[in-house]
Amino acid sequence: MSKIDEAVAQDEQRLGHEIGVSNWIEVDQAMINQFATVTHDEQWIHVDPKRAAAETPFGGTIAHGFLSLSLASRFAYDCLPVYDGQVMGINYGFNKIRFLSPVTAGSRLRGRFVLRDIKKRSEKELQRETGLTIEIEGKDTPALVAEWLSLSIFE
Repeated sequence: MSKIDEAVAQDEQRLGHEIGVSNWIEVDQAMINQFATVTHDEQWIHVDPKRAAAETPFGGTIAHGFLSLSLASRFAYDCLPVYDGQVMGINYGFNKIRFLSPVTAGSRLRGRFVLRDIKKRSEKELQRETGLTIEIEGKDTPALVAEWLSLSIFE
């Protein structure tokens, strides 16, 4: 059996099941400011703590939705399997992303992953659809939910 066929067989057992929960990561004001600078999105609700505290219902600044989403790659390193014979993983996109709750500065986030689908695209490519929930510590409503597509490339 080829390495990719072994990976498919492993994943067939995981379909519909949680495959991992990442470590927590704090999203502090410094991280938000750095993201704002890099993306040129320096809207005051992200970078002006005094104004955000006075003029928003959030009590302070909030992280960019795309900052929360960008942490998905880091969360995946904590949770998602690397298959025997896999030489790289590639982000293939998203079917759906919904931002459900603002992430206030100082919050801690983690990723929760559920394997939804696998598809052998060729003898070297395995496509995986993973349900991703980015949770906010102490909150019932997550920051976001997404259907994430990735490719595992084999030798």
